[in-house]
Amino acid sequence: MAKYEQKTKETNHDVVEFIERVDSPKKKEDAYKLLEIFEQTSGFEAKMWGPSIIGFGSYHYKYATGHEGDAPLVGFSPRKAKISLYFATGDTVREAILDRFGKHTSGKACVYINKVDDIDVDVLKELITQSITFLQNLYPDN
Repeated sequence: MAKYEQKTKETNHDVVEFIERVDSPKKKEDAYKLLEIFEQTSGFEAKMWGPSIIGFGSYHYKYATGHEGDAPLVGFSPRKAKISLYFATGDTVREAILDRFGKHTSGKACVYINKVDDIDVDVLKELITQSITFLQNLYPDN
C-alpha cells in the first residue's frame, strides 16, 4: 500500500507575490486586510501552504488511523468564487461563534465569505484565537 503524501505543505513562496496575482482588485484588497488581521491576531508570520493557502502557525496531527501530517493553525485563501477561511474542524465552540460572524457559508473545514465587509472583524479575531487554542489543546506536543 502506498504511503499517503500530504498535498498541502508549507512552502517558501512569497505571500505578497501570491496576493499580487489575485485577479479581482476587491479580493486582493480583502486578502491584504485578512493578512493583517490574521498576523496580528495569531501572532504568527504568514506562510504559503501549497499553491494557494496563506497559513499562520502550524501543528502536527496524528489520527488513530496512523495518518499524520502538518497543517497551519489557521489560514485563508482568496479563491476565484469566494474567500476560504480555514479554522479547526471538530470544534463545537466554532459553530456558536459563527452565529455572530455575518454573511458566510460553512463546509467541513472551511468558512466561505464573499468579502470582508460582510463579516464582523471582531468575531473573525475570536474565531482565529479559538481555533488556535483548540488545536494547541488537542495537539499539545507542538
